[in-house]
Amino acid sequence: MKIKVNAAKRKSEEVLINTDFIRLDSFLKFKGIAETGGQAKQFINDGIVKINDEVCTARGKKVRHGDTVSIFSTDYHIKNEN
Repeated sequence: MKIKVNAAKRKSEEVLINTDFIRLDSFLKFKGIAETGGQAKQFINDGIVKINDEVCTARGKKVRHGDTVSIFSTDYHIKNEN
């Protein structure tokens, strides 16, 4: 028996911030990935969020220019507006 699986293609998006950094939980809410802080905390604690290809379980992690946040088959590339 053969099983055919189609893997979802990864999406990529640039995100402009106008500060030096944004906390990971705030980023998830800012992008609408999480509706509440509690939901953002759960995503992070469950280990489904990666920063620069490493699982991150620290919700206060500072995300800065040049970082890539990956969640739900989407890569968010952080850029400064300045």
